[in-house]
Amino acid sequence: MAEEAATCHCRLEQDAPLIRAYSSQEHAGPGDARRAAARFLEHARTVHASEVSERLAQVSELTVSELVTNVAKYAPGPYLLELELTDTVLRISVWDSSTALPQAFEADPTRPGQHGMEILEAVSQHVEVCPDRVGKRITATLPVSDHSPRPARGTSAA
Repeated sequence: MAEEAATCHCRLEQDAPLIRAYSSQEHAGPGDARRAAARFLEHARTVHASEVSERLAQVSELTVSELVTNVAKYAPGPYLLELELTDTVLRISVWDSSTALPQAFEADPTRPGQHGMEILEAVSQHVEVCPDRVGKRITATLPVSDHSPRPARGTSAA
């Protein structure tokens, strides 16, 4: 049964982006986080008539999985997953309590593991790593349209 738009709290005002945050208390592991992202996009599509292509759904699940898996492996404590959908982009942000910044390595298909940043940079328009005093936030920006131009890749730290 579709959620009624009148009871929806993911949009603060008309024409504002759809926003939803999930804590690690609600969604402990990567699988839970992927399912939460899929529900968010399904809600955006069915309740708000947002453009959500199958490609966006798949890439967003991959992105959430990479981000939350890294938290599970390398960051002690809680995390916060935030999803923000506009007409043109889906921003996926994960905050965690580790101040260690992720490293992007040169592509090496023989290296087992540590391909997370490579994957994020390959599927995203932009990846941003923002350290703060009690952790860091990594944000991947995905184009909504399958035909959106992709700016030059790169990770930036603010």
